Amino acid sequence: MRILLTGGSGMVGKNILEHPASRHHELLAPSSREMNLLDRTSTFEFVQKTKPDLIIHCAGRVGGIQANMAHPVAFLIENLDMARNVIGAAAEVGVPKLLNMGSSCMYPRNAPNPLTEDLVLKGELEPTNEGYAIAKVFAARFGSYLMRERKELQYKTLIPCNLYGRHDKFDPKHSHLIPAVIHKVHTAKKESEPHVEIWGDGEARREFMDAADLADFVYFALDRFQELPELTNVGLGFDHSINDYYRAVAKVIGYTGPFKHDLTKPVGMKQKLVSVDQAARMGWKASTSLEAGIKKAYDFYLGLQEK
Repeated sequence: MRILLTGGSGMVGKNILEHPASRHHELLAPSSREMNLLDRTSTFEFVQKTKPDLIIHCAGRVGGIQANMAHPVAFLIENLDMARNVIGAAAEVGVPKLLNMGSSCMYPRNAPNPLTEDLVLKGELEPTNEGYAIAKVFAARFGSYLMRERKELQYKTLIPCNLYGRHDKFDPKHSHLIPAVIHKVHTAKKESEPHVEIWGDGEARREFMDAADLADFVYFALDRFQELPELTNVGLGFDHSINDYYRAVAKVIGYTGPFKHDLTKPVGMKQKLVSVDQAARMGWKASTSLEAGIKKAYDFYLGLQEK
């Protein structure tokens, strides 16, 4: 297929481009200069010119809890505009298939875990990343409504759990948990700092999957697009505590110092574990262990430090 990939310079996009199955398709991954996703005309013209068989929409403004709390307007508006322009252009041009990348923050903050796909819009969102979540819910619903009105379109959404891996962002101002922990623990070891700080008591639980596994599911889904549900979680089916992630990173890096908890800091949802029953019924399971995934991410981080 000719596949248009948005967000090709991001972590998810680069893992999709690096996957061995990419050689079986013609992948277009335009830069923002070639296709400005915040501009409707630019987006439409690129889609019209290239006429892809399928669009994978991975682009977005992403970041951890600090970034979401500091810039809620940008996380809402930029992600909403990108989704509206990409999905709208796809429908206008008549692109038959679209795979939209959602987020587990679409789920209500107090929903029972594991989170099943039918829980979207069934409760209050987590306030620390509400703007981003609203934009992600909009994108999923936009695709769903288009399918309802036009039977020839298949516009579906994947809802991955939290991700990390090669090509991640490690700047604490923008990073998610695991890359932030890698940076903190590496710095603490290198600078012989007295301790590493953990926000909260570290007992909140999170599910983090290697982005390479998400890329693997994307190609798995492309071969089974007809049977793919409108919403599909992609995750591990199990989680770890924040403290567990710090200990796992410390083991990989070789840090033996103490951790110190700052109980004044926000921690977000106490648990966010997605149900993987639908993906399992299709015959897919993530394959990267936590230690192996952290090792890959840390090796990538060290490469960045050498540049």
